[in-house]
Amino acid sequence: MTFILQLVISGLSLGMMYALIGVGFVIIFKCSQAFNIASGQIVMLGAYLGYTFLVPLDLPLWAGIIAAIVVAAIMGVVVERLALRPLLGQPALAIVMMTIALAGVMDGIAIVGWGGEYVTYHDALPSLSLDLGGGVAIPPSSLLGLIVSAVVVGLLLAMFRFTKMGLAMRATAEDEQVTRSLGIRATTVYVLSWIIACVVGVLAGVLLGGVSGVSPPLADVGLKALAVVILGGLDSIGGAVFAGVILGIAENLAAGYLDPLLPSGGGLANVFPFLVMIIVLIFKPHGLFGLKRIERV
Repeated sequence: MTFILQLVISGLSLGMMYALIGVGFVIIFKCSQAFNIASGQIVMLGAYLGYTFLVPLDLPLWAGIIAAIVVAAIMGVVVERLALRPLLGQPALAIVMMTIALAGVMDGIAIVGWGGEYVTYHDALPSLSLDLGGGVAIPPSSLLGLIVSAVVVGLLLAMFRFTKMGLAMRATAEDEQVTRSLGIRATTVYVLSWIIACVVGVLAGVLLGGVSGVSPPLADVGLKALAVVILGGLDSIGGAVFAGVILGIAENLAAGYLDPLLPSGGGLANVFPFLVMIIVLIFKPHGLFGLKRIERV
């Protein structure tokens, strides 16, 4: 019983980080109706930025986090203004293809800037742990990620629900022409959406980099974020949070109970989110909480 509880607790932390990435994915989809294929590369660059500020530059943790957020916000503005804004009014496929190109550019930046090498944060992140009793504890590598992810996701949910800008973003996602007629500048909403997506992606990258180190393959987490949003619903922020937690716990349980049964000794946990994604697409294509749209022609 202790083993399964430990797996669930660790999976909860991993799932909240998936949820953080998934929320950024959903925000971009809601404003453009297109997948952000570069979400994983944003996470990977965020992890490298966190390493740069916290290890070679040896900034205090709070200063390193603020510096990473500032760079992420600038990255969001640059990406939206230079790459995505010229595509306003174009088919969603054009935006998807642009995000694929952005993913390639970001991979190149990681190779040019950091040599594509594997690096670790060493002891740059604080070592926090919480003993829940009964032999169950939240390890240091998981507790910080759980706290930060929960706080950031909570702030984003509150912003979308209780602020005027959050309401404007939700309205723009529903009908851009109507919101324009009401005096809401859609371009402002778009740039804010990309800023938020880049900031949450960079924060997730810093947290994941502190747990597993940083290398270009870290960008593959973007594919797991895609599985998260498909399970929760492509246009549901709350669904992304719920699905992230579910997939994080399920992945940990698969690693603990199913991987040892395989002849190779492991590997199923890495593909488990994609198995879930396939099942969801077959039986519930709009996800658990996604809006099922019915069009009459």
